[in-house]
Amino acid sequence: MSGILKWILVLGVIYQATNLSAEAQTKYNIVFYNVENLFDTWDDPLTSDEEYTPQNERHWTRERFENKIKMIYKTLITAGNGQFPDIIGLAEVENLWVIEQLIAKTPLSKVPYGIIHKESPDPRGIDVALLYRKDRVKPIDFEHIHVSSDRKNSFKTRDILHFTAEVGSEQIHFFVNHWPSRSGGYIETKEKRDITARILRNCIDSLLVNKTPENILIMGDFNATPTEKCFTTILKALPYPGNNNPSYLINLSSLWTKQAEGTIRNGGQWEVFDQMICSSNLLSNKALHIDIEQSGICNFDFLLEPDPTFLGKKPFRTYLGPKYHGGISDHLPVKVCISAKQ
Repeated sequence: MSGILKWILVLGVIYQATNLSAEAQTKYNIVFYNVENLFDTWDDPLTSDEEYTPQNERHWTRERFENKIKMIYKTLITAGNGQFPDIIGLAEVENLWVIEQLIAKTPLSKVPYGIIHKESPDPRGIDVALLYRKDRVKPIDFEHIHVSSDRKNSFKTRDILHFTAEVGSEQIHFFVNHWPSRSGGYIETKEKRDITARILRNCIDSLLVNKTPENILIMGDFNATPTEKCFTTILKALPYPGNNNPSYLINLSSLWTKQAEGTIRNGGQWEVFDQMICSSNLLSNKALHIDIEQSGICNFDFLLEPDPTFLGKKPFRTYLGPKYHGGISDHLPVKVCISAKQ
């Protein structure tokens, strides 16, 4: 065999190996973002949304709405490292129309996004939703899990969205959450979050009933920090790296608290309300696993502004009280990157 032919064969093997390696390491970006009151501009008589109308004190107009969705798009594309994210979990969207506008009126329209959304019982009319790239993610099933209490102090809140899809060669369960807020006091609202955690845990247990490894990714604005009882005891979500018990979940967000980061700022203190929680299988599964180094809080400069009261920086909000401020959200988005074999 001639020397030239040998080199051709060697280069062919290297090229083939490189292609196989690239195929085995296809990256999927998953982003969650509480977009803070993404309302349309007309009054829905069935919900308490009248403050977000042109006539009300906030003077919420179509121009302000379109400016907000453009900035949300900029945030999402930056979180995807210049690429359109494969899965987008959203909180505080009013209805299907505002999500459709987010896609239609921005470059998100360049890729085929599917939308999973349902009107929830929330009194203000805000919901959770999920967008997925139909060219890269294969949907299998979805459900909206109603959150309620049998006790006298019943309450209305957002549903939990459960979306099952094929990513790469494997199935993964996504859960999008927006748990009851602390409005009214932390102690007074704590039980609502505990109830919501219990309902979500029951869903997780139903997936693990056969004691087989499952790929589970839970995202959301939980209005609670990773070390609270609703996570560690009820949801059984332990700080990263967790343990080897497959029935327990692993809270990746605990990494961010150690780095003194946060997704929302209250009284000058950063707190991690927006979180990513996974099953242990998503950290050990060679066919589908989370890349820890490429996951975290998206604290881009354009999402922040100086905090004149407490110093440092804070999220750049759309409103400060009733006054229009021109920003995006009081929350920062979070993301995980998943590597998958095809």
